[in-house]
Amino acid sequence: MAVFLLTGVFGPAVNAEDPEPEPLPESIKSDIVSISLQQQYETVGPDQSSAVAIRFVLKENWHFYASAQTAPGQMNLKIKTKAEGLIFQEPIFPDSEAYFDKATKKNLDVFSGTFTVYVPFKTSEADRQRLQRDITIDIEGAACSDVMCRLVNYSLGTKVKIGPATQISEARFVLPESKGPSDDKASYSAPIALPLAFVAGLSLNIMPCVWPILPIIIMRLIGQARESKKRAIGLGLSFCLGILLFFAALAALNIVLRLGYGTSLQWGDHFRNPALIIGMVALLVVLSMFLFGVFSIGVPAGLTEKAGSGRGYSGSVGTGFLAAVLSTPCSFAILAAALAWAQGQPLGLSTAAIMLIGVGMAAPYAILTSMPKLLSRLPKPGRWMELFKQGMGFLLLVVAVKLFGSVPIERRIGVLYYAVILGFCVWMWGGWVSFATAAIKKWAVRCTAVVIAVGTAFWFLPTPKAELIAWQKYEPAGIEASVAQGRPVLIKFTADWCASCAVVDKTVYSRMGIAKLVKRKGLLAVKADTTLADSAATQDLKNIYKEPGIPVSLLFIPGRAEPERLHGILIGTKLKELLEALPDKESSSRLD
Repeated sequence: MAVFLLTGVFGPAVNAEDPEPEPLPESIKSDIVSISLQQQYETVGPDQSSAVAIRFVLKENWHFYASAQTAPGQMNLKIKTKAEGLIFQEPIFPDSEAYFDKATKKNLDVFSGTFTVYVPFKTSEADRQRLQRDITIDIEGAACSDVMCRLVNYSLGTKVKIGPATQISEARFVLPESKGPSDDKASYSAPIALPLAFVAGLSLNIMPCVWPILPIIIMRLIGQARESKKRAIGLGLSFCLGILLFFAALAALNIVLRLGYGTSLQWGDHFRNPALIIGMVALLVVLSMFLFGVFSIGVPAGLTEKAGSGRGYSGSVGTGFLAAVLSTPCSFAILAAALAWAQGQPLGLSTAAIMLIGVGMAAPYAILTSMPKLLSRLPKPGRWMELFKQGMGFLLLVVAVKLFGSVPIERRIGVLYYAVILGFCVWMWGGWVSFATAAIKKWAVRCTAVVIAVGTAFWFLPTPKAELIAWQKYEPAGIEASVAQGRPVLIKFTADWCASCAVVDKTVYSRMGIAKLVKRKGLLAVKADTTLADSAATQDLKNIYKEPGIPVSLLFIPGRAEPERLHGILIGTKLKELLEALPDKESSSRLD
């Protein structure tokens, strides 16, 4: 404290002027990464272009997140530049690599090994009167390995020498072509974009996700061929209507979002809803059981109903809607590009583009059903169709697994158990009864199957439970006071983007035994959130506790100067031993 007081009192008297800030380094090296800067030209003339190359050399098995779309918490590598008088363009990043993250079970885009990021810039005419410009480059993101992540926040600097244009030196490197955002979202005119939307809809019919319901569609088409021309066309158009209803729902949602909330519909938003994903996985399991022949849904029996009944038409509409829904997991690239273009257009034009996608998907079926001669040429039903249908059932399960990868990690085990139980209930529904079974018995069996399916859903598919440990917010003053009073303190450093931290929560802090020990021993349990670089927990993790990354837990034990440090994800056993060695809260109170 005396040192700070002396500095505060006598500092201004000793230094009449503020000292010049120390220049930023052109390179930096840590135990996991080395970063260095290099200018394209040694000397740059006024109103001339140049660039700075930022070279990264990462330690083996470490990586930076490359994409904001796949990076946890959007902790992708970011480059920010500052320099008075210079005009900077967007950084040019290299091609990313695919990386399978074992903790989240997802494919991520990463940079690893040695790679270079280029930052182009241009001087101005006013630089004729200057000799140099100072550039500051801030580098932010998260560097991760299989078991640990570290926040990266470095500042580097370099000086741009400015001289006559005739004295520009040879280039030290060739600048690669820019991969700016404009390359990903081409600006098409309406006469080009609308036909492309129609073609995008056509392509949905060949998506693997649609293949599993092709047997259903084929059986309907064959059944329609036996009907009168008028009814066959009506059933076919009903199927097309089901497809169009799905895209009409998307268009309506887009209108509501843009007019009511000032935002836009982004393809894939629905897959960020865990409940919807789990529901689609369950639906796919049920449909696969149908394709395996475990139960039937009356197709094409519904087509043989009298024209006035309407059951055949409603079934066709539902099948068309289902076909459109199942196309969505496999059509991200096509529909994302189409919708991205639509968001930049007037509302009427964007609605027309979305609906044209549906028209494109429905067009082949409309053509087939409007031409009875084409329907008559379809192959006759036989064993080939049964084998084809069962084969598509396996493919449908593959689609279910693909969707399952998007389920939050803490809910996956429950979803897997429920998928098995749901399959059993479907087997009960279709396999335990037949057409000859008495009505009472049939109702009893099927009602039991429904009760089991619904009841176990509440058991295996709940929303995440409240945390067993009453974590307190990170407050340095409160932690210091508790340590001074001799109270044990447990600090869990975590972050929203840290997959390994989620594993620690699941395998350690969600255990009832650990939670009971924390309560029995009277610990102050603190959750130190380091999601943001400027949070107090993040700064103290680096500057006070000298920890390079997370996950890490610190246990302050009374009587010890330094805390016990628990790194990585395999800390459960050691933490339990340390907690058991502490006196109980009641006994320590009696000693006081």
